[in-house]
Amino acid sequence: MSVAAMADPIWIRSLASLLSGLVIVRLFIIYHDYQHGAIFKGSWLGGFILSAYGFLMLTPPTVWKRSHDHHHHNNSKLFGGSIGSFPIMTTERYLSATSNEQLEYRVARSPFVILFGYLTVFLFGMCLQPFLVDRKRHWDAPVSISIHFGLLVACIWFFGWLTAFFVLVMPALIATMTGAYLFYAQHNFPSAKIRSRERWTYTGAALQSSSFLKMSPIMNWLTGNIGYHHVHHLNSKIPFYRLPEAMAALPLLQTPNTTTLHVFDIIRCLRLKLWDAKRDRFITFAEAVTQPRSVSK
Repeated sequence: MSVAAMADPIWIRSLASLLSGLVIVRLFIIYHDYQHGAIFKGSWLGGFILSAYGFLMLTPPTVWKRSHDHHHHNNSKLFGGSIGSFPIMTTERYLSATSNEQLEYRVARSPFVILFGYLTVFLFGMCLQPFLVDRKRHWDAPVSISIHFGLLVACIWFFGWLTAFFVLVMPALIATMTGAYLFYAQHNFPSAKIRSRERWTYTGAALQSSSFLKMSPIMNWLTGNIGYHHVHHLNSKIPFYRLPEAMAALPLLQTPNTTTLHVFDIIRCLRLKLWDAKRDRFITFAEAVTQPRSVSK
């Protein structure tokens, strides 16, 4: 961040901001594992530092803990609620929805939600909305907003808007966009399976509905091995640094559903909008309007 603050020319500051944003992603995974109880158990200092990180990066502890625990127990479950997840409609439900409901769903599944994750997923979804729903329970949401933007204002006041942009805003934009896409692609990919409440199982959701996101060693380090998502969903108590070891040790985990960060794979994932029970796969909006309605599984 010091390079982003002081270096010239602009392209060097931009590269430093990019790297800072990706390092923030790794720090988030450490915070995420702490909230799962996988690391720093019983460490007040570790808990204090990581909780401070949660406040600073618009992921207040009470909101993240509640939403993410819900996600782990309802991942890829039809009508299991979209708390902590991107919403999923069946083809049948979408075609029978009102125009306003369809528009709301299209907006929620838009790539712009991921692109502007700083505002949509984190500021609104992780802070403002939870606080408005339950002010007493999520008292830490406005505290998080105050700390985050208070630091931004202070940085602008003392160092100028350009330094604030490269040191705080740009890294936050990169980190939140990257995090939002990773979270999306880990459960919204071509071979993912969605099941009704009656057919849903925790193990099935981990192995069939959570991806192995193939990345380079550098990206695996920067993203805290979160690409080993099927392993994480099978047992969230495994620390991020041992996920590759767990996958290598268990043959059951070595043939996962995969995706990558290649441009074409990103496009394929982003085009997936609805769950079609008849085809037993995700489909696009265009595919939905050219086929008869089906009965949800």
